Amino acid sequence: MSSADDPPDPRLLALGLRIRTLREARQLSLEELAHLSDMSFRGLIYIEHGRRNAGVLTLLKIAEGLRVSPKDLFDGEAHECQNEGGSA
Repeated sequence: MSSADDPPDPRLLALGLRIRTLREARQLSLEELAHLSDMSFRGLIYIEHGRRNAGVLTLLKIAEGLRVSPKDLFDGEAHECQNEGGSA
Protein backbone atom coordinates (compact mmCIF):
# COMPACT_ATOMS: atom_id res chain seq x y z
CA MET A 1 0.00 0.00 0.00
CA SER A 2 1.42 3.40 -0.93
CA SER A 3 1.41 6.40 1.35
CA ALA A 4 1.43 10.15 0.75
CA ASP A 5 5.18 10.11 1.41
CA ASP A 6 5.92 7.63 -1.39
CA PRO A 7 7.29 9.16 -4.59
CA PRO A 8 4.73 9.37 -7.41
CA ASP A 9 4.86 6.81 -10.19
CA PRO A 10 6.96 8.24 -13.07
CA ARG A 11 4.18 7.43 -15.54
CA LEU A 12 1.68 9.47 -13.53
CA LEU A 13 4.21 12.31 -13.30
CA ALA A 14 4.66 12.25 -17.09
CA LEU A 15 0.90 12.31 -17.65
CA GLY A 16 0.45 15.15 -15.18
CA LEU A 17 3.21 17.16 -16.84
CA ARG A 18 1.60 16.60 -20.25
CA ILE A 19 -1.77 17.84 -18.94
CA ARG A 20 -0.11 20.88 -17.37
CA THR A 21 1.78 21.63 -20.59
CA LEU A 22 -1.43 21.46 -22.63
CA ARG A 23 -3.27 23.60 -20.06
CA GLU A 24 -0.58 26.27 -20.02
CA ALA A 25 -0.36 26.28 -23.85
CA ARG A 26 -4.06 27.17 -23.83
CA GLN A 27 -3.47 29.82 -21.17
CA LEU A 28 -5.91 28.15 -18.77
CA SER A 29 -5.58 28.34 -15.01
CA LEU A 30 -6.09 25.26 -12.87
CA GLU A 31 -9.41 26.70 -11.78
CA GLU A 32 -10.54 27.25 -15.37
CA LEU A 33 -9.61 23.74 -16.49
CA ALA A 34 -11.24 22.22 -13.42
CA HIS A 35 -14.45 24.09 -14.26
CA LEU A 36 -14.30 23.14 -17.97
CA SER A 37 -13.61 19.51 -17.04
CA ASP A 38 -16.38 19.40 -14.42
CA MET A 39 -14.02 18.25 -11.70
CA SER A 40 -12.58 19.56 -8.47
CA PHE A 41 -9.65 21.96 -8.40
CA ARG A 42 -7.83 19.77 -5.86
CA GLY A 43 -8.38 16.64 -7.94
CA LEU A 44 -6.79 18.32 -10.94
CA ILE A 45 -3.82 19.43 -8.83
CA TYR A 46 -3.29 15.84 -7.66
CA ILE A 47 -3.38 14.59 -11.25
CA GLU A 48 -0.95 17.25 -12.51
CA HIS A 49 1.46 16.40 -9.68
CA GLY A 50 1.26 12.66 -10.36
CA ARG A 51 -0.42 11.97 -7.01
CA ARG A 52 -3.67 10.57 -8.40
CA ASN A 53 -4.20 7.74 -10.84
CA ALA A 54 -7.01 9.27 -12.91
CA GLY A 55 -9.66 6.99 -14.32
CA VAL A 56 -10.69 6.87 -17.95
CA LEU A 57 -13.78 9.06 -17.48
CA THR A 58 -11.73 11.69 -15.66
CA LEU A 59 -9.14 11.73 -18.46
CA LEU A 60 -11.94 12.07 -21.01
CA LYS A 61 -13.31 15.07 -19.08
CA ILE A 62 -9.86 16.67 -18.96
CA ALA A 63 -9.41 16.13 -22.70
CA GLU A 64 -12.80 17.76 -23.31
CA GLY A 65 -11.86 20.70 -21.08
CA LEU A 66 -8.61 21.14 -22.99
CA ARG A 67 -10.41 20.64 -26.32
CA VAL A 68 -8.02 17.90 -27.38
CA SER A 69 -8.34 14.27 -28.32
CA PRO A 70 -7.81 11.90 -25.39
CA LYS A 71 -4.77 10.49 -27.22
CA ASP A 72 -3.20 13.95 -27.06
CA LEU A 73 -2.90 13.51 -23.30
CA PHE A 74 -0.39 10.76 -23.99
CA ASP A 75 1.36 12.04 -27.13
CA GLY A 76 4.80 13.40 -26.50
CA GLU A 77 5.62 10.76 -23.90
CA ALA A 78 8.13 8.02 -24.54
CA HIS A 79 6.34 4.70 -24.56
CA GLU A 80 8.17 1.42 -24.30
CA CYS A 81 6.13 -1.72 -24.57
CA GLN A 82 7.95 -4.99 -24.19
CA ASN A 83 6.54 -8.44 -24.38
CA GLU A 84 8.38 -10.19 -21.54
CA GLY A 85 6.64 -13.52 -21.91
CA GLY A 86 7.62 -14.33 -25.48
CA SER A 87 4.79 -14.29 -28.01
CA ALA A 88 1.70 -12.15 -27.66
